[in-house]
Amino acid sequence: MSGAEAPGGPASAAPSRVFRHPAFAYFWSATTIRAFGGAIAGVAFQVLIVTIVNATPMQISILNALGVVPYLFFGLIIGALMDRWRRQRTLVLTTIGRAVTLAVIPVLLLLDALDFWSLAAVILVLGVLTLFADSAAQPLLPRIVPRGSLVMANARLGQSQTVAETVGPALGGALFNLVGAPILFAFEAVINAIAAILQSHVKVVEPKPEPRPAGRHVGHDIAEGMRYTYQHPTLRPLALSVHVWFLGNSIVGTVFAVFVLRELALPSWAFGVALAVGGVGGFAGAMIAPRVGSWLGAGRAILVGRVLVVIPWLALALAPLTAHSGVGVVLAVVAAAQFLYCLAMGIEDTNDISYRQSVAPDGIQGRMNSTIRTVNRVVFFFGALLTGLLMTLFGYQLTIGIGAGMFVIAVLVIVFSPLRDARHEDATS
Repeated sequence: MSGAEAPGGPASAAPSRVFRHPAFAYFWSATTIRAFGGAIAGVAFQVLIVTIVNATPMQISILNALGVVPYLFFGLIIGALMDRWRRQRTLVLTTIGRAVTLAVIPVLLLLDALDFWSLAAVILVLGVLTLFADSAAQPLLPRIVPRGSLVMANARLGQSQTVAETVGPALGGALFNLVGAPILFAFEAVINAIAAILQSHVKVVEPKPEPRPAGRHVGHDIAEGMRYTYQHPTLRPLALSVHVWFLGNSIVGTVFAVFVLRELALPSWAFGVALAVGGVGGFAGAMIAPRVGSWLGAGRAILVGRVLVVIPWLALALAPLTAHSGVGVVLAVVAAAQFLYCLAMGIEDTNDISYRQSVAPDGIQGRMNSTIRTVNRVVFFFGALLTGLLMTLFGYQLTIGIGAGMFVIAVLVIVFSPLRDARHEDATS
């Protein structure tokens, strides 16, 4: 049996029929409600930090950094474990863990015991559980659907994520005001409990890994995963390109809000509208991603996404916009930039993740994905810190231009590599 057929059907199975796989229907349903719950909780946590805990600016920075810390210290280790543990069981257990952890918040609120330290502990535990869940989910998908259907499966997941990220924040803010923090976080716990039930119905065959040879430990597994990723002829340029992309994204993502809200004086309501337009772009990108990948091939589809990302940020860096340009003009430019930016991500994310899942053998999926994901988080962490210095030295627009330059480098890595000509069907064959 070939690697393409192992997950549960021929690689040639019709990609549009992913929902006919009951395991994927359960997986998608659980992922979707968790995405909505996560988007709602994200806003609720921010309000909680500012209004109830009354955190100082330094404490806010620490609480936000705690979401990245687990990836920095445990990302590679957990990725190695996912090639030896049952991924579906890990997914269920971590979702149950999230439900229990979120249920602690209403208790602390009702006891008037929620403070900076207890909230920091909750956020850190949630970060570790989310790391386990993400590390299990990504390499599990190729065992749920045939590899020939991965592009469509990831497109469906991406569409759900985009809708959740667009609708969830507004819904979270409204619910926080309507029902209060204790009931909202109790609701979040219930959402995760339902997701765990759905995940438990995902029926998938997961063969036991071969026992490690004598003298081999998890460090050897991590090193093997890194060697595989960075010595592979097409995964190496893909990984290097996405690392540089994350550096650029950390720069523009850090400077964007402060530039638009402070320098251009865009009202908060208009800022929200621009982000919502970006959500529409992301959904559209995920919708057309399978067709673009089929028409151009995986490598060129990823390349198109990388190229499109350059345009909006270069435009914002060069546009002669000021606070006196008028809300209508600024909103139009910023909304168009967000639409194109998210459209590009919708196209490239689906094809990027699907190609990775298709080309790597099942036994190294966890380590390959965790290697790329962990380095991305490290790059993003230090890039965000660097951005503060860049803004201080060069101002907002030049800093955005530097971020756009990083995106250009990410494009060039693909242009001058074998990844440019890679196709999904070659990886699944």
